[in-house]
Amino acid sequence: MTTTAKASPRDRLLDAAAELTYRDGVSIGIEALCRSAGVSKRSMYQLFAGKDDLLAASLERRIPSYVERLAPDPGETVTPRERILGVFERLEEGAALPEFRGCPFLAALVELKDPEHPASAVAGGAKQRLKEVFRAEAERGGARDPDLLSRQLMLVFDGANARAGAGIETLDGLTTTTATVLLDAAGVE
Repeated sequence: MTTTAKASPRDRLLDAAAELTYRDGVSIGIEALCRSAGVSKRSMYQLFAGKDDLLAASLERRIPSYVERLAPDPGETVTPRERILGVFERLEEGAALPEFRGCPFLAALVELKDPEHPASAVAGGAKQRLKEVFRAEAERGGARDPDLLSRQLMLVFDGANARAGAGIETLDGLTTTTATVLLDAAGVE
């Protein structure tokens, strides 16, 4: 955990929620979250309406680093095709790390199964943003059907995250090869 002695109780709770739910799933108990954060349950309930709100805030807080990890360097001049393939290259790099458990947003959506849950709303929004990035790049790259291509790319992305996160697949070259086939078929340059 990245918690420091100077971190606020709110930050420690958000850090604990991010770490424990990524490693163990969203069913982690309030007691374990508070113990890991070094924060009392009373303090937790003063900061958050409940575990659902804590989970949502923790996921929301992860979005900028998640986007930064997947997106190319802003100063880098790349084609739409290179930008899309770069997402899959970075996914493959991340999936090779021993601590990789897949996409935290996909995991939350699958575990919660409730689209009305506050954490599901945050996670669904993060997934929608990635789909919009794929769609915009597909359109810029001249895809015949940017909407279809963005959906196909999300299917590969989420499927790869699920399989690699569960430890049943390695991604070395698999997702970039698959995405390349989709980009070729869609006419993306």
